[in-house]
Amino acid sequence: MALKSFILTIAILAVVSSISHASDPSPLQDFCVAVNDSMAAVFVNGKICKDPKVVNADDFFKSGLNIPGNTSNQVGSAVTAVNVGNLPGLNTLGISLVRIDYAPYGLNPPHTHPRATEVLVVLEGTLYVGFVLSNPGPNMKNKLFTKILKPGDVFVFPIGLIHFQFNIGKTTAVAFAGLSSQNPGVITIANAVFGSDPPINVDVLAKAFQVDKKVIDYLQSQFWWDNN
Repeated sequence: MALKSFILTIAILAVVSSISHASDPSPLQDFCVAVNDSMAAVFVNGKICKDPKVVNADDFFKSGLNIPGNTSNQVGSAVTAVNVGNLPGLNTLGISLVRIDYAPYGLNPPHTHPRATEVLVVLEGTLYVGFVLSNPGPNMKNKLFTKILKPGDVFVFPIGLIHFQFNIGKTTAVAFAGLSSQNPGVITIANAVFGSDPPINVDVLAKAFQVDKKVIDYLQSQFWWDNN
């Protein structure tokens, strides 16, 4: 009887395990529209692989992360990304990297990475960082988690959640971050909501933010800087 129970348990675990892996792969870009004509396009989920016979060391190499980004902009920060778009060897490896430079009181504005968790480490300066949880249950607010980071400190931003970094020091700051996707994507909240092309209908935003339409008109008329 014990043997039958053991075999049944193993069988159930095997079925559950097979079901848990029977799903579509995570998307590596915003969308991939299906076409019936195979000659019409050659896009795949990710990048097409290079012939292994012609792969060389340069496909896995990129220099330049020692060079500070230009923080002379409205938000006072610059993100220098290393992803599959400029380092082909990252294709299919599920990882990428960014360097983030901050002017004094510079901000990496609230944003999300739809396809990646981010692990950030501070090299120079002092950063106030945080992320907000997704929509909670009834009568609850979106909880904010924050921390002040100094050189050598590490902080994790879970996949898809809105997060930010703010340099609270009088000197420049530098951080590096690893992301769990070859193409993590980035949605800067203010830019996406108020700077979309074409603009989101004023009535929609006025109702969503519960403000006068003139406030939305003003926000949509601003230039929303992209620090990436």
